[in-house]
Amino acid sequence: MGSNTKQTSPSVASLAGKTLQSSSASQVQKQLAASALAQAHTGKQTGAAIEATASKALQSTSASATTQKLAGSVVSQSNRKR
Repeated sequence: MGSNTKQTSPSVASLAGKTLQSSSASQVQKQLAASALAQAHTGKQTGAAIEATASKALQSTSASATTQKLAGSVVSQSNRKR
């Protein structure tokens, strides 16, 4: 399996933290935020399940800007061979 050494940027990590603390954030946003934070300053990669969730969010025309930003970060840190 190929590896991806990208990490969550400080700005996305900050957004992810705020999303996790928000009572108005959706379940999908919280899942994406948790994944993004788990990949900040670590060598972890996005798992297949959350990668699928992020991909659907990116393809959705109704996804918010926050959802799109978190999803983009998560997908960019996925396994390149998947």
